[in-house]
Amino acid sequence: MGNDIDKELSEKYCPRFAKIAVDKGFITVQQAKEALAEQMDDNLSNKPHRLIGRILLEKGWLTALQVETVLNDLFKQGKYPQT
Repeated sequence: MGNDIDKELSEKYCPRFAKIAVDKGFITVQQAKEALAEQMDDNLSNKPHRLIGRILLEKGWLTALQVETVLNDLFKQGKYPQT
């Protein structure tokens, strides 16, 4: 069930997550594209869904603090659901 929620959030927010991360200078456009492509490849291969932030963190392209910063920006913009 958690994976379904991750996938739903990802489909709605990941392009925004990646854009904010690029806009802040945390990652390059190429890194964003590679992470999004990896996420799509996982989905098409029926592998467990991973959020873009997790992929970027696993690759060492973002720190945990940078992931938190991007998520905070999404929340402030009203683009991230409150739970």
